[in-house]
Amino acid sequence: MRTTINIDANLVSELVRVTGEKDRGKAVNTALAEFLRRRRLEELRSLRGNIEIEDNLDELEQLELDKMRRQP
Repeated sequence: MRTTINIDANLVSELVRVTGEKDRGKAVNTALAEFLRRRRLEELRSLRGNIEIEDNLDELEQLELDKMRRQP
């Protein structure tokens, strides 16, 4: 998607240097993707202790094995 926005030229230059991208557009996309990834991680971390996850992997594996044994 093409869009026109005003971005500080010094920030873009530093962004290109830091990301190692040759193209300013790729550098901005890389930075946006990284920003979003970090925000999602923060959201997940904020859920720590709020969600109870039951570890039933062994039970599920056993059910799968039993199911396979019953099939002809």
